[in-house]
Amino acid sequence: MSRSKRYEENLSKVNRLQDYDLNEALGILKSTTHAKFDENVDMAINLGVNPRHADQVVRGTVSLPHGTGKEVKVLVFAKGEKVTEAEEAGADYVGSDDYVQKIQGGWTDIDVIIATPDMMGVVGKLGRILGPRGLMPNPKSGTVTMDVASAIKEVKAGKIEFRVEKNGIIHTGIGKLSFDENQLSENAKTVVDALIKLKPASVKGTYLKKVTLSSTMGPGLKIDKASLIHSSR
Repeated sequence: MSRSKRYEENLSKVNRLQDYDLNEALGILKSTTHAKFDENVDMAINLGVNPRHADQVVRGTVSLPHGTGKEVKVLVFAKGEKVTEAEEAGADYVGSDDYVQKIQGGWTDIDVIIATPDMMGVVGKLGRILGPRGLMPNPKSGTVTMDVASAIKEVKAGKIEFRVEKNGIIHTGIGKLSFDENQLSENAKTVVDALIKLKPASVKGTYLKKVTLSSTMGPGLKIDKASLIHSSR
């Protein structure tokens, strides 16, 4: 597989065998030759869990202190006065059966779906479409709620949902390359803090196995796990 000149140039700045301090890694990412768009900064976290065991499925939500830098498109399933509440809170789309038909027709131009509990019978028809895309509303993630205004504001401000994949890895964005290093550092540490709090009791051995940081078009950098822990911990 051929690599672009930019990729090869950026790769030459990285020691693939080294575990970088978080701030050093962020400095390298920001010093690389960038694409013509504001790249995402992504984190891949290998956990010492076996997701085939129900008690080792790590999932949750966390509010990034500096947001994601991404415009989040929110669809709310609601009726009655909750429609107005959702619209006033900044939902991009609000409806009911009309959006069921739209999604069944192939439309999924949304990032988060929020539903009031009384609408889950309607939303349930979309399980096979929304489930694999990670869009199904869930009470545990705060996306099935009567307080739709708060849920919308949290998501728009940078609340993200994460779930461990079958290979034991969690992938999540922590911002944009245009963020300053402190913002990206705080976002990364906030994610790791949340994961540590969710460590399953049944997990033995190393829980946080490997963390890799990368930008959309750049190579991955292995991160020294100690540098990801808030000093207050």
